[in-house]
Amino acid sequence: MAKSKNSARLADFQFAGAAVGAGGARGRRSFDLSRIDPDARPFSSGDKAADKAALGALAIELDKLQDLLYADRRFKLLVILQGTDTSGKDGTIRGVFGQMSALGVHTVAWKAPSEEERAHDYLWRIHQKVPAAGEVLLFNRSQYEDVLVPVVKGWITKEQTKQRYAQINDFERMLVETGTVVLKFMLHISKEEQRLRLQDRLDDPTKHWKFALGDLDARKQWDQYQAAYAAAVAATGTTWAPWTIVPSNSKLHRNLMIANIVKKALTDLKLCYPPGDPVLSNIRVP
Repeated sequence: MAKSKNSARLADFQFAGAAVGAGGARGRRSFDLSRIDPDARPFSSGDKAADKAALGALAIELDKLQDLLYADRRFKLLVILQGTDTSGKDGTIRGVFGQMSALGVHTVAWKAPSEEERAHDYLWRIHQKVPAAGEVLLFNRSQYEDVLVPVVKGWITKEQTKQRYAQINDFERMLVETGTVVLKFMLHISKEEQRLRLQDRLDDPTKHWKFALGDLDARKQWDQYQAAYAAAVAATGTTWAPWTIVPSNSKLHRNLMIANIVKKALTDLKLCYPPGDPVLSNIRVP
C-alpha cells in the first residue's frame, strides 16, 4: 500500500535507528541534527489561514480521540516535549492539546530535581508521573534532561552517559510493553530564532517572568547542547519509541505537525467505547 503524503514527509524527520537491547546499546547509528532545517514546513499547505483552520479542526478531532482513550482504558499516551529554551514546549501544550478535557490530560513541567529526588535514581521521579490507563500525559522536558545538562556540564562520564541511554531505552520499552504509547518530539529551532524569542521576552515586561539569566548562560553553550541532543537522539531513537524532530521556527507549523502525529497515533489504536449496559437501556428518567 502506498504511503500517505504525511507518512512520506514524516519519514525524513523521524529517527528510530538505535539498534539497542536490554542493558546496552549495540550498533548505534549516528544522527546529524544539522541536516534538519528548523525553517522547514513539511506539514504546511503554504496558506497560513488554511493551516490555522486545519489546526482548529485537528484540535476538535483530538478532543474526540482523547474522550475515546479515556473511555477505552486499554492504553496510555505519553508525549515528551524536548527542546532548547524558547523552542515552544508551553506553546505546543496550549496549541495542540488545549481543547482536550482536563479530566484525562495532565502536564508535568520538569525542573531541577529536589533533594528527595536526588536521593533516588534519576528515573524514580519520572516513573511516578507516567500516565495511567486512559490518560494523556504531557512532559514539558523529561528524563532526557539527565543526558543533556549533565553531559554539557561534564557532571557524568561518557560511560555513565551510555549507561543512562540504555536505561532510558529499557524504561521506555517497559512502558510500551505495558500499554503506553510514547511519542517523543524534539522541537528544533535555529540559534537566531532563539535570540529573537529571548529578546522578545526582555522587551515585553509581561514576559519577564519567563526569562532567567541562566538562559543566556545556556545559550553560550549552544553548540554543546546541539551535540548532546544529536547524541541522545541517536542513542534513544528506538523502534518502540522513535524521535520526531519538529522544525519549530514556525510556531503554527510546529503545532500542525505534532497534532497530525498525535492524531495518527491515537487513530491507529482502534479505540472504542465499552459495550453498553442492557439494563440501562430500559431505564426511563421520570
